[in-house]
Amino acid sequence: MKGIVIEGGERLVGEVQVSGAKNAALPALAAALLVEGTSIFSNCPRLRDVATFQALLENLGARLEWNGKGELQVDTYGIMGASAPYDLVKTMRASILILGPLLARMGEAVVSLPGGCAIGARPVNLHLKGLEQLGAQIELDHGYIKARAKRLKGTHLYLDIPTVTGTENLMMAAALAEGTTVIENAACEPEVEDLAHVLSAMGVEIEGAGTSEVTIRGVEHVRPVQHAVMPDRIEAATLMVAAGITRGNILIKGCRLEHMEAVVAKLREVGMEISSPAAGEVRVVGANRVRSTDVKTLPYPGFPTDMQAQVMALMTVANGLSAITETIFENRFMHVSELNRMGADIRVQGPTAIVTGVPQLSGAPVMATDLRASASLVVAGLAAQGRTVIARAYHLERGYEDLVGKLAALGATVQEVDLDDEDTGEQE
Repeated sequence: MKGIVIEGGERLVGEVQVSGAKNAALPALAAALLVEGTSIFSNCPRLRDVATFQALLENLGARLEWNGKGELQVDTYGIMGASAPYDLVKTMRASILILGPLLARMGEAVVSLPGGCAIGARPVNLHLKGLEQLGAQIELDHGYIKARAKRLKGTHLYLDIPTVTGTENLMMAAALAEGTTVIENAACEPEVEDLAHVLSAMGVEIEGAGTSEVTIRGVEHVRPVQHAVMPDRIEAATLMVAAGITRGNILIKGCRLEHMEAVVAKLREVGMEISSPAAGEVRVVGANRVRSTDVKTLPYPGFPTDMQAQVMALMTVANGLSAITETIFENRFMHVSELNRMGADIRVQGPTAIVTGVPQLSGAPVMATDLRASASLVVAGLAAQGRTVIARAYHLERGYEDLVGKLAALGATVQEVDLDDEDTGEQE
């Protein structure tokens, strides 16, 4: 089993480049299914989830090839199948993103109900309800979603919850629908807006992406695109927190401060210095000891749930008491017990974690439970006294491109290793 070993206590100093966003790359690759031809996506991160999505598209008959660093060429001319099997879908909830474009182009789609991180229920009912309103016939059969429609028809949709993947799926389905579709209470995340740029470049007229109301005017055919995937705001914010917990001084390149305003406001509140010396660059300077603050996760532009675990790690060594409330996913505190193993003082009360800051964390063997939880353990390990061993590091590879290498280049003593049962504490 792969793991990460960290010898804590080193300040992070230097420059680091942010990779493309996983949560923008996957919907962009799904949108390629709408096209009969070859699209090229640059700044595409080489991640486990991207590799899984590549296998999913290839199973449908697409041909994908990495053409230079971070550039992925996607030929979907030869799409023959319309079925995504459980073996490919089970590891990643974003697999549901192929449902809308596949149905719109092929007139049918059979997609297994998805899996992914164990951070709570993320039902796909809003996806299915929206597709039905667009004219699809939906059937659930032995764990599979079976959808059919000769051609979808534009309509007025209202989402009960501003779901990101639901908004994206319905945008892609509406791209080839007859007439105009309006999505109300749409997700406003920058990744949704990035997908709108992809669809617009394909020839679809879209208004309002990045707001709560998106209008899509469907077309009969779309054209191939060349698109640069937006920077990963969660990776950039994770690096900011890493600089804060190590009292570091780093320059993050290739990121957009305007996409991280809620996180930046909190980090400034706790005493960190954050500035933008040039376009696409962010300078982060940590405090001698950060102050406590309260955090509540909310849909964008609120504080992102994908940064809750990392900021909790920062608050474990803050001066004072913090309350961190999770409103998006009901089971996203699994990192708490692992942080407590490192000497943190965290108590969970329903949807809120009460964090009493301690002067120093201690290195310990810990277990990653999901993608962002693994990032929080890395952040904690950077500041802990002694050696931290993180098992199940494969979670980190799902969403961060060479985070270990980037942290090492900034001065951290960190490496990937192969762990045996003694290292992990697991029994055969």
